[in-house]
Amino acid sequence: MNKLSTLCIALSACLGTVGCTSKTTDATPTAAVSNIEFLAFGDGGYHVDYPKTKHISNPKNEQQFIAAELADWLEDYRPRDEFDHAPIYIYPDTDIATEQGGAQAVGIAMAKLCESKNCQFAIQLGDNVYPDGADADDGKDDQKRLYDLVYAPLEPLFLADPNLVVYSALGNHDWQSSRKGVALQTQWMAQQPNFFMGENGYYSYKMGEPGNDVEFFVLDTNMLLAGQTFYEVPLNPDGSEGDLQQAIENGTAELEIHDEHEGPQNGEDLAQLTWLEQGIASSTAKWKLVYGHHILWSIGGTKYSEGHVLRKLLMPTLCKYADGYIAGHEHDLELLTDDCSKFDSGNSIGKLPLIISGAASKMRGTHTPFAQYQERQYPEYDLLWSKSFVWGFSHINLDNQANNLGVSFYTTPRDLSGKVIEEGHFSFAKRTR
Repeated sequence: MNKLSTLCIALSACLGTVGCTSKTTDATPTAAVSNIEFLAFGDGGYHVDYPKTKHISNPKNEQQFIAAELADWLEDYRPRDEFDHAPIYIYPDTDIATEQGGAQAVGIAMAKLCESKNCQFAIQLGDNVYPDGADADDGKDDQKRLYDLVYAPLEPLFLADPNLVVYSALGNHDWQSSRKGVALQTQWMAQQPNFFMGENGYYSYKMGEPGNDVEFFVLDTNMLLAGQTFYEVPLNPDGSEGDLQQAIENGTAELEIHDEHEGPQNGEDLAQLTWLEQGIASSTAKWKLVYGHHILWSIGGTKYSEGHVLRKLLMPTLCKYADGYIAGHEHDLELLTDDCSKFDSGNSIGKLPLIISGAASKMRGTHTPFAQYQERQYPEYDLLWSKSFVWGFSHINLDNQANNLGVSFYTTPRDLSGKVIEEGHFSFAKRTR
């Protein structure tokens, strides 16, 4: 019996009736409920016991660590009065400082929220294993690493609901070390009843009863970016995007060079794009949601070159068929829309919601001058809400009575208590086609 068939049986016992259909994965579960409600979180795979090599080889005390964070902040032309940093962790019996992780606190907070809200399943938005994926060359056991970084933070959820399943995507840190690292993570999840990831790194699955269901299309956006050639161009002092040709001429543009193991093999990036376009076009589900690690738009100020690339690859398909796109990558919470005026063929109505929920363990600030620049420069883009320098997650509700997509954002405080703080709720009428 395959894993998803087992999940169908478990869901049947829990929810009454379940239909299981076959698509790109084996048997995909659907839950017989009127509305579809789930958690969305990303970038949760960070813990101080698994630091970046530079934090050990070039250690800093607390004062030096904060000073370095400030220097990076100012180098990107961010306002000095908006500077903040994550809580600081000091390694025992040393004065070595690093960023405190919030994954455990977020896991507790999600479990607490699910005591009062329906959480039928969860989606994990990549960067599940920091900093170098599951095959990191640090002398640590990979099975323990995967348990510590992926399972342990979510254990409160699984204790409350042993049948809850997390459907995971891959991020750039999951790809960091090798293809072996990606395979290790995928194989580990195949052995865990509470996790699922398609063996190709991209896959689809359905939830809900026929007529009120949703089909998710999970992307490996790192693979898509690795198949493209593009430059990272620094921002201008006023927060506007630098001119590419000028940056190339003066040497400030950096060619984005992916490690050899990240490069698509046998056209697998193009195959993924074809799979998405054909799959979402032929989907009979009422709702169609796409998620992956990388953003299409954001206000972080460091990922915009990737956004330009992915918009060209994905927006024509998303605007035509999708009801929303969900991402991590930016370690904050954001809600944006794109009116699809640059990519739509004219047969869909409604702005495309773009949900960023990448604050499950690390914190990042926004770039206010860049955010203001985007509002001026791109009429198709709109920033509705954001929260930076927080740990948090989102809860999404597909309301089949009102035909609305609702998203609520939550944070949890820096004291690691796991307290749930509601930040805001937003609702979008279902896009029509």
